[in-house]
Amino acid sequence: MPIPPRQRRAEKEGLLSQYILKLYVTGRTSKAEVAIANLRRICDEELRGEYELRIIDVLEQPEAAEEDKILATPTLLKQLPPPLRRVIGDLSDKQKVLLGLEVRPGATASTTDRDPS
Repeated sequence: MPIPPRQRRAEKEGLLSQYILKLYVTGRTSKAEVAIANLRRICDEELRGEYELRIIDVLEQPEAAEEDKILATPTLLKQLPPPLRRVIGDLSDKQKVLLGLEVRPGATASTTDRDPS
């Protein structure tokens, strides 16, 4: 099976091609909806389609929350790339979310490959 062009480009540039994120929420409350909207906006702007997002309602899947040791909601869990990271809250502070996920905003291979002189 051929490698998609976007993945080839990411591999060529030395970038990880995928983030796997889980957002734990409790029901469809306004706080949960705000966290979902904030996260989708951040992912669209910064991860540019290179992510998989799973939204998990702890009321419907308590075993998943227990397995990932979720104590508060909303909680964002970054599974891949390592290391595992957690961000708790409504995800309204974009810089805190990016720091928590270890994503540098706007970082590309072209900015890191510059000649320092």
